[in-house]
Amino acid sequence: MQPGGKQDSAQFGRETAADGAFVRQPNRFTGRVTRDSRSAPGEGPDEDGHWPVEAGRYRLVVSLACPWAHRSIIDRELLGLQEAISLAVVDPIRDEKGWRFTLDEGGKDPVLGIGFLSEAYLATDPEFTGRVTVPALVDTVTGKVVSNDYPQLSLDLSTEWVDHHAAGAPDLYPQALRAELDPLMADIFTDVNNGVYKAGFATGQEAYEAAYDALFARLDVLEERLADRRYLMGEAITEADVRLFTTLVRFDAVYHNHFKCNRQKLTEFINLWAYARDLYQTHGFGDTVDFDHIKRHYYLTHPKINPTGVVPKGPDPLRWLTPHARG
Repeated sequence: MQPGGKQDSAQFGRETAADGAFVRQPNRFTGRVTRDSRSAPGEGPDEDGHWPVEAGRYRLVVSLACPWAHRSIIDRELLGLQEAISLAVVDPIRDEKGWRFTLDEGGKDPVLGIGFLSEAYLATDPEFTGRVTVPALVDTVTGKVVSNDYPQLSLDLSTEWVDHHAAGAPDLYPQALRAELDPLMADIFTDVNNGVYKAGFATGQEAYEAAYDALFARLDVLEERLADRRYLMGEAITEADVRLFTTLVRFDAVYHNHFKCNRQKLTEFINLWAYARDLYQTHGFGDTVDFDHIKRHYYLTHPKINPTGVVPKGPDPLRWLTPHARG
């Protein structure tokens, strides 16, 4: 692409189509930790790519800024898996070398002994040339990435780690509701979770407007859905709520202006705003939000979108603690 062309102006050129639409790269590592793995403790994956469930063996690498990683952070908290799966937090500023462990002493993760998440990626696939993403579940025995497949990873925390769940942990993915949950989560992903990125990373007007229209059409549907129920599936929190929340909590701080999703703010939706505050004030949600990491990541690592590098001071996070009248 010539200088000044759409690919040249894209934040992620490899993930930008000819019409300027953002097309997210597929997840490279799709191994799973499962209860039915035929591998013995300490061994690698079986012939189906299933690793054995072992408390203390795997390390969940996350960015507090990333909504995809935030899902697994919330699930880990809600399910009480803090002792079973350790947590590594990367620096919110991702540069050309990717996610860094600069928050740790000596600039290296104390468990994995690496300075960049890319080192684990390359240890797993020396030919990998894509974008290094979080969350990543890393095996501490081999130093290899088990999975960066964030949708399946969060579901497996609910369904495969049950023997390590805390007493009274919620069933975030109830069998009886999956026929309705799965398409609901698919719509939320397409139009909302990924929709804000399709709007924000678009380099063509038509691609941007298509994503924008789909985003707000879906938010309108969800606004109506929440008019007569506390959570998306009724009176109990499910994985669908976790996935929607991670986008909503970033909406006014980032997506509204940085990604040009500006038909209205989250605070201008009656039901969605009350619902989001309800979740924020629930253990595992608001206490896992770091607005400093969120804002610094988006505004300082997308130079094609925000070339000045100025990070907005607002909005006031105390708004999230106001009464919601939903519980």
